[in-house]
Amino acid sequence: MEWNKENRKGLLLVICGGVAFYCALQNLPAVLAACGWVLGILTPFLLGAAIAFILNVPMRAIERHLYPGTKRGAALRRPLSLVLTLVAVIGVLVLASCVIGPGVKDAVKSIASQAPAAFERLQEQLIGLEQYLPQIEDWVQNLSIDWKSLSQKAIQLAQSWGGSLLSTGGGLMVGVVSGVSTFVIALIFSFYILLQKEKLARQGRQVFYALLPLKAADRVLEILRLTDRTFSGFLSGQCLEACILGTMFVVAMTLFRMPYALLVGVLIALTALIPIVGAFIGCGVGALLIAITDPWKALMFVVLFLVLQQIEGNLIYPHVVGSSVGLPSIWVLAAVTLGGKLMGVAGMLFFIPLCSVLYALFRGYVKDRLAKKQVPAKKWRDPPPPMKS
Repeated sequence: MEWNKENRKGLLLVICGGVAFYCALQNLPAVLAACGWVLGILTPFLLGAAIAFILNVPMRAIERHLYPGTKRGAALRRPLSLVLTLVAVIGVLVLASCVIGPGVKDAVKSIASQAPAAFERLQEQLIGLEQYLPQIEDWVQNLSIDWKSLSQKAIQLAQSWGGSLLSTGGGLMVGVVSGVSTFVIALIFSFYILLQKEKLARQGRQVFYALLPLKAADRVLEILRLTDRTFSGFLSGQCLEACILGTMFVVAMTLFRMPYALLVGVLIALTALIPIVGAFIGCGVGALLIAITDPWKALMFVVLFLVLQQIEGNLIYPHVVGSSVGLPSIWVLAAVTLGGKLMGVAGMLFFIPLCSVLYALFRGYVKDRLAKKQVPAKKWRDPPPPMKS
């Protein structure tokens, strides 16, 4: 190997990198604290970028239909599409809160009014089992609940919690103000990104081509475009699929005269945004709400959920979301499990398109390697012949 300037520079970078990595390992708590401090400073901007990416999906669709093919409204197209997007998002949130709030309030009132009668029915059913379980007779006869005393204890507990909240009110207020200010800064930052996204994208491409070799810059931009297409397609497809599923439940529950049809439909639509497991969470909450009024209808609701889930999973989801992600179902399950373990619900939403991008990149790499090695397709496409005994 020729010992020239480039080799010396590369060796020096490797040595400096190794020393820096060793020092970081030796001072790991300080490094983690510094990373946390930097992340805290960048949180509003990272959150703003995430909000901008999410809002860009509906805004881009609205912008395509505003003054198409004309230059007359070009100056107003971007601000007007942003305003319409915000109005649509706020309208959806207000509509969901108007449905969920009164529905939850009625369910809580129903639970409070039916709890004593349900407890009495439970006592009667337990007494009816005395001939089979004689050992519970004394326990059932002595089992009683003083609802008035229980309510007084609940009030005392609420008062004690209220006192503790007041004692820590200063810290709570600081946390609330900090959270609100962070969200406001992130929202304003997202508006700037959305209004100037072409200019920011052009500046970003300039940076990549200035700092990286030409082929490396092309590859990075290609990966970023693939990521944008995958995440945008997954987000729009998941929202559309959740709306379709929620509408199916509202219509079906109304036809079968089940209680809380609109509330349960909205809950299932919201929880269906969580891939794979979200709809089952909505099913559990809906079955619990319906069981308070009529246990048999709750059983009917579970059967209805299983039927609609099969229709949605086999007919609707593959056409609405499947093509936008391009990830096999086994890797979708793996992505949801890994993302949920690492980052909770946000990880479930984030890891499916992320794994889809990695899957597409690795698939392209494998195909390129097969082409370079000139491996015949029959070697890997067809199963190997059975071995002769």
